Amino acid sequence: MSDVESSEHTPLLSPSSSASSNVISPDAPDRSVEHDTIPETATYGRNISWSSAYILVISRVIGSGIFATPGAIVKSVGSIGLALSLWVVGTILSACGLAVSLEYGCMLPRSGGDKVYLEFTYRYPRFLASTLVAVQAVLLGFTASNCIIFSKYTFFAFNVVPSDLQNKILAIGLLTLITIVHGCFMRTGIAIQNALGWVKIFLVVFMALSGIYVILFHQGEDFTGALTRNKESDLWKDLWADSDWSWNTISTSLFKVFYSYAGLSNANNVLNEVKNPVRTLRGVSLAALLTSCLLYMLANVAYFLVVPLDEIKQSGELVAALFFERAFGPRWGRTFLPLMIAVSAAANVMVVTFALARVNQEVARQGFLPFARIISSSKPFNSPFWGLIIHYIPSVLVIGLPSQGAVYNFILDVEGYPGQIFGLAVAAGLVLLRRRRPDLKRPFKAWLPAVWLKIATSVALLAAPFFPPPDWKGDVDFFYATYAIVGVSIILFGILYWYIWTILLPRFGNYTLEEEVEVLDDGTSITKLVHKSKS
Repeated sequence: MSDVESSEHTPLLSPSSSASSNVISPDAPDRSVEHDTIPETATYGRNISWSSAYILVISRVIGSGIFATPGAIVKSVGSIGLALSLWVVGTILSACGLAVSLEYGCMLPRSGGDKVYLEFTYRYPRFLASTLVAVQAVLLGFTASNCIIFSKYTFFAFNVVPSDLQNKILAIGLLTLITIVHGCFMRTGIAIQNALGWVKIFLVVFMALSGIYVILFHQGEDFTGALTRNKESDLWKDLWADSDWSWNTISTSLFKVFYSYAGLSNANNVLNEVKNPVRTLRGVSLAALLTSCLLYMLANVAYFLVVPLDEIKQSGELVAALFFERAFGPRWGRTFLPLMIAVSAAANVMVVTFALARVNQEVARQGFLPFARIISSSKPFNSPFWGLIIHYIPSVLVIGLPSQGAVYNFILDVEGYPGQIFGLAVAAGLVLLRRRRPDLKRPFKAWLPAVWLKIATSVALLAAPFFPPPDWKGDVDFFYATYAIVGVSIILFGILYWYIWTILLPRFGNYTLEEEVEVLDDGTSITKLVHKSKS
């Protein structure tokens, strides 16, 4: 998917590059968007090595997705053949998206991920890209799904049938603990998430290989998995029986596959803290892609070898628990191994919280959140503490307010739809920059057909709500396009908010918005948006 240039140097602008016209306060570093091409070190230093960055990515990728979504995908599309095909297609498309993120990340090696890329590419209308990123970071920057999976698998392991309230309390308790650890004991948090990340990798490898082991060495056992249920029947026909080929069904299933690969660009969010960011980003991202691709395909095959198709369809988020129980019995299979999946989900919450807190901090540094001075600062614990709090609040609301019944799948769909809008903007922006800014150094260049495939897929997925399923219901048993309505509403709210505070209010208040740079006493530089009177 890539064409890597030979240069290993830090990506810099050529001397001919233009400068921004921001207003700069005396003795403050330049925070102009052009300087996003120059690496920047976080005030709390570069603490992330290659191995830590790999865990940060792979632990974000291997979260609840592979343990929870296969059952929902099979239930939606109806057949094993179509479900496995979507995993293959989703892997290829995720690789295309990763190629886009790699070119941007190596070209603009700063923390913030898509926020930095959209601001650099789309400078007009002024502040629009930044505002949309800020709105998305606050309203959709939550960590709810893996907290829910942690709660469900923990109760399953202890053979407890929890109430809705008990599920929510345990999920919120996990999020609270992780927020405290990352906010008050940052280095300890990094060490914990590294250790849990290796546990998670071992767990998925074990699960993938155990399905094959069970079939090869336990032939006398009563295993009637979806791929072994009737050896005399036509296996190929059985694989595709009851397939639902409606585009809306396929698109929401692809959202779930994409969710399982969502962390491939996680290192892009924290590049200010990564040692040798460009070289590390390339190696870590590609290694994580290959690891997760292999493990995901093996895990899906393991499910289908051991668990009957009807049980998979009715498993909800507990398909991995059913697999372990059938393969290893009630003692190990129902208790210890599901508990390890709960630990895996907790590890995912740790790395997502770690990364998204940095995104919130970067948004605040650009002046697009209230109380920007406080949120941008690394005080009081030399960590992005207030970025963690901004992440914590919407996560608690998403966990606590809705019913836990269908909320998991709905969260994935709601995150996925606006995610495709931003993904389309980033991929299209890469094509624009290739034409507008050939002067930029690109230590990694994405294969152009992969970029166009990413663009075409995003357009097709965004069009999916216009192709309703026969019963007009989605995979959460209510109006099929609800996820798209919520996602688009968030984008429209961001546009309305941008119009009011950047155009309407300045027009009525007879002022303009100007940018000034300020350095906080902890060394963090921030951009303040100040009112300049026209008179």
